[in-house]
Amino acid sequence: MSKTIIISNRLPVRIEKDENDELSYKTSEGGLATGLGSIFKTGDNIWIGWPGMAFSSEESKANVKENLLERNMAPVFLTEDEVNNYYLGFSNQTLWPAYHYFVQNIIFNEKQWQSYVDANKKFAAVVAEYIEPGDTIWVHDYQLLLLPQMLRDINPDLTIGFFQHIPFPSYEVFRMIPWRQELLKGMLGADYIAFHTYDDMRHFLSSVHRVVGLAYDRNEILLDDRIVVVDSVPMGIDYDKYAKSAESSDAIAREARYRRDLRGRLVLSMDRLDYSKGISTRLKAFERFLIENPNYKGEFSLLLIVVPSRDKVPSYQSLKEEIDELVGRINGEFGRMNWTPIHYFYRSFPLPALSAFYRMCEIAMITPLRDGMNLVCKEFIASKRDQKGVLILSEMAGSSKELSDAILVNPNDQKQLVESLKKALEMPQEEQVAHMELMQSSLQKYNIFKWVDLFLGNLEEVKTMQAEMATHNLDKKSHSQIINDFSKAQKRLILLDYDGTLVPFHDDPESCAPSDELMETLKQLKSNPNNEVVIISGRKADHLEKWMGSLHSHLVAEHGAWIKEPYSKWTRNPELNSDDWKEEVKEIINFYVDRTPGSFLEEKANALVWHYRKVEKGLGALRSSELYSHLKYMRRRGVDVMEGNHIVEVKPTAINKGKIALEYKKRFNPDFSMAIGDDRTDEYMFEMLPESSYTIKVGPGNSFARFSIKDDVAVRVILKELAEADS
Repeated sequence: MSKTIIISNRLPVRIEKDENDELSYKTSEGGLATGLGSIFKTGDNIWIGWPGMAFSSEESKANVKENLLERNMAPVFLTEDEVNNYYLGFSNQTLWPAYHYFVQNIIFNEKQWQSYVDANKKFAAVVAEYIEPGDTIWVHDYQLLLLPQMLRDINPDLTIGFFQHIPFPSYEVFRMIPWRQELLKGMLGADYIAFHTYDDMRHFLSSVHRVVGLAYDRNEILLDDRIVVVDSVPMGIDYDKYAKSAESSDAIAREARYRRDLRGRLVLSMDRLDYSKGISTRLKAFERFLIENPNYKGEFSLLLIVVPSRDKVPSYQSLKEEIDELVGRINGEFGRMNWTPIHYFYRSFPLPALSAFYRMCEIAMITPLRDGMNLVCKEFIASKRDQKGVLILSEMAGSSKELSDAILVNPNDQKQLVESLKKALEMPQEEQVAHMELMQSSLQKYNIFKWVDLFLGNLEEVKTMQAEMATHNLDKKSHSQIINDFSKAQKRLILLDYDGTLVPFHDDPESCAPSDELMETLKQLKSNPNNEVVIISGRKADHLEKWMGSLHSHLVAEHGAWIKEPYSKWTRNPELNSDDWKEEVKEIINFYVDRTPGSFLEEKANALVWHYRKVEKGLGALRSSELYSHLKYMRRRGVDVMEGNHIVEVKPTAINKGKIALEYKKRFNPDFSMAIGDDRTDEYMFEMLPESSYTIKVGPGNSFARFSIKDDVAVRVILKELAEADS
């Protein structure tokens, strides 16, 4: 029976040694552990990760492994050196600062990179011990970016999902990393890749396109063997857990006890120690507030909770010293005998204590300089059972995309931070309740369990789509079957694309005339009255007339805009709408022609095509992506934007090769039908024709076609064999 394997850097337990040197296993209360608990604790499912300690003896490793397996977990044992170089090193001194836009903190170290590679290999080796056919793999976060492809190399048929919990930076920052290609290719081993926000997803797609050179359509990346889907799936919290904890007798008792020492109104600031959290910036804004609003002195205090983190990393040690100095300075300057401006705690607290803090504090000031999501603000909202309270939230936090009813601020704008604090302190209760009610409703609906179900459900849909689009190389058996079925059939329909199918691509689109041998083969097929041969192309009508007119067969130009029946004249498709869109699109395409040497605009009667085959490789791919994005809004005008082989084409949505192919199928009602094409425009044919049709894609890549063949040479071989079988 198939199982789900969850993989993260850390396991959802903390292994600690007591005074007797005995190991104890303490369950993590983090959001991810809570959300995935319902999965890894059932059946044969398992969670694989580092247990948080280095073990030297094989005996202790065996003991830990045995204890963890009883909890549906499996350990990846890392040495102290690996932890220092892979985790504290490359993960947190290269990736973390780069992904949070702290470029001044980035360290590029070849030894740390190699340790990162080796650690990912070690994870892959442990996962390989548990993989069975049909398993689902869910990899988590930036410490394991190489793992998806390593697992794909072990078993190409695996179902692999990847979720990144921190931001993904813009291309301009990401390109700084020397090992950028390796990181992206590692991630692309997954079938489904998700981030917290659309911005992160967009940055990732841009980097894939510009660094690896892969094209994407909306949120789908086309690899040679499959499609990878990229998505935005914001993570929630266990809403009921925090709501119930806030009403527990323990939390209420703690609040009463804390209130005796923490008098007056309270503003909560709670973060893990990290320069991305903006703690120093927030403290400076608090100091400025007290200077500019002296009437508030003594009225409220800041409850500053900083959870220890990575205190062995020099930049974190410096940050801790800076926070200590700021707190000391502010308390020393503004404090009174009966009032302390900042109550500062450098430690973690259990859930009942956190719930008491959430209850006590009227305002939560969560203003990271950059954050993938930030769940503290969500926990604060869930804990406000009376719906009174105000959230000041950084627009740089992923959670701001969901919590638009908070007071959103730019954390770098000191003036705005000061104004937001004043606004929060003076906000009427009715307004507080109105905002809190909306945010609670949203968080209650999109909780951590919804997030888990959504991710795994989407991953399953991606695998289904891949299966539907999976093509099989046309082997000898299938090849023989086609020839045999063709020979037996009384009425046959053959639909053929032109460029890349009947003839190879050429740098000059005007120089793609068919060979004499190809024309002879097509004429031989056309000579049998039982055969209907249709050349269906994106080419202009005059091109097809020049090259294929002597065939006296069915010709379809511009994807179906123009049609010519044997021995007849060209006629315009009556379904076409007006051409009032063309001038606007022409102006946009010409803008890209002017700034992209080697590109040009081809104007057809019912379509506009931007060609970039002669453009410098990287520049052409970049400009095509930009143009495609620029033109997408034109779909509202009744036109479609398609990316083909070194082209971007705009045409009316009323026509496509699929509709035309289906019309011919209905008209002739053949007992043998075959369609051959090479690019995305031909997918319409493959998708629309019934499953009994022989649909063949030319070249690599996923497709709705049943079979794939190598190139145009293979196409001509098949057509010649059909013609000979017919003689």
